[in-house]
Formats: sequence, structure tokens, C-alpha cells
Amino acid sequence: MNELLLIVGMAAVTMATRIPVLVWLSKRKLPEGLFRALHYVPPAVLAAIIVPAVLLPEGMLALGWDNAPLVAGFVAVLVSWRTRNLLLTILVGMAVFLAWRVVFSP
Repeated sequence: MNELLLIVGMAAVTMATRIPVLVWLSKRKLPEGLFRALHYVPPAVLAAIIVPAVLLPEGMLALGWDNAPLVAGFVAVLVSWRTRNLLLTILVGMAVFLAWRVVFSP
């Protein structure tokens, strides 16, 4: 029961901080430059999440061949660039990551 109350409380606080801002913004015309700038928010957030996980897997910079997340990330970027297929990119990236860990695990 405590977990349920915690989840409901977190949802309520999250909504209480976001809904007033969204209602206030919905009644105003925002500048075009702001919309162009907001276009870059998702890639920036994804990069902020992914880059540390790939380059700092154990808390230290790892640019060697034994860094499975780095190798899998590089392969995933290549697959994404060539195919533009999200599902294939995820599947190939995960397969390379798992295979690299099995083959090169210490």
C-alpha cells in the first residue's frame, strides 16, 4: 500500500508542476525560434544518457576494443545510418553487444 501511495504522490507532484505551465503556454503564441530550438532537445537528452554509458561503462574512460558498449554503439550507428530502421538498429546493436561480451569477457 505504501508503494501505491508513493507512486500516486509522485504522479500528483509531477502533474501539479507541469499542468499550470502547459495551460499558461497554450494561451500564448511562442516565437518560431523557440520551436526550432526545442527540435534539438530529444537528441541532446538521448546523447546525455547514452554517451556516459558507452564511454564510461565502469566510471572511467574506456576507448579500447574490450569496451562492448562502445563497439555495439558504433555498429548501431552504422546500421542506423545505412538502413534508417530503428528495430534493426536495436536488434543488431544488442546482438553485437552480447556477442562481444561473450567473446571478449575477461
